[in-house]
Amino acid sequence: MKAGCRLFALAGLSVSLFLTGCSLFPTTRKLPVPRAPAITQSIAPEELVDRLDQRWAAIHTLFAKVEIHATKTKESVATDYPSVDGIILMRKPSDLRVVGTYAFVRVFDMASIGDCFTMSIPHYDKVLKGCGTSKHKSANTLENLRPGFFFDAILVRGLDPDDRYSVTSETFMVEDAAKKHLYSVPEYVLRITRYKAGTQEEAPVRVVYFHRDDLMPYQQDIYDNDGNLETQVTYQGYQDFEGNKYPSVVTIKRPIEDIQIVLNVENVKENQTLGDEQFVVQIPTSSKIVNVE
Repeated sequence: MKAGCRLFALAGLSVSLFLTGCSLFPTTRKLPVPRAPAITQSIAPEELVDRLDQRWAAIHTLFAKVEIHATKTKESVATDYPSVDGIILMRKPSDLRVVGTYAFVRVFDMASIGDCFTMSIPHYDKVLKGCGTSKHKSANTLENLRPGFFFDAILVRGLDPDDRYSVTSETFMVEDAAKKHLYSVPEYVLRITRYKAGTQEEAPVRVVYFHRDDLMPYQQDIYDNDGNLETQVTYQGYQDFEGNKYPSVVTIKRPIEDIQIVLNVENVKENQTLGDEQFVVQIPTSSKIVNVE
């Protein structure tokens, strides 16, 4: 194509782009500027772990008065169970009791001493007894509950001697569509692993997420021995309970069982004396005892 023809063609293209509102030149536009929190704290990885260990070591027993709300999801259908009033008792190293009542009627009573548990469900005249985690899933959601994941959820444990860890600093964005604001949320991510027996392979144990404005844990992911996400816990609305910070809302998700349990915390007391008798389930005389695996 001759030079004159090329100029004519370019001129025609320019007119066409002008008429259609297009341009060959780059254009600029303003992007939303993320708003950072007013306070962003920095801490060394070993100090972050030390804070977690100290907090865990300082608590020997815990009493919590809560409202319990459970939701079961199956095949895109969510079933909300009525909220019940709950009492949670925890005593190290592994004792737990959770009692749920509705209109002053006991719905369930579950306790563990060590690895074994007892759970009474008066409405079904049934008492479940077993040790370890649930191996066979029941259609009745209550029958799948075990004290272990409650114990792991209500407090974030410190690290065990065999645990390995790494800490990364990350930032994610949250959009407030109503106010048309974009917020940056800086966090620390503590990844806890452990060597598999007889190997050099590291298996995930837990991942704990900390907001950097207050350095408090806001989420904990707990993995089973096969590396599957077993329990995901979120902690929201930290409040002062008798001089100690504790979340006002604890949400426990069990992906494998498709169940979510929300604890609305009304009161927390730490390091009260809890006797063995407080970890004994009250069994109705008419109940049938069933041993479960």
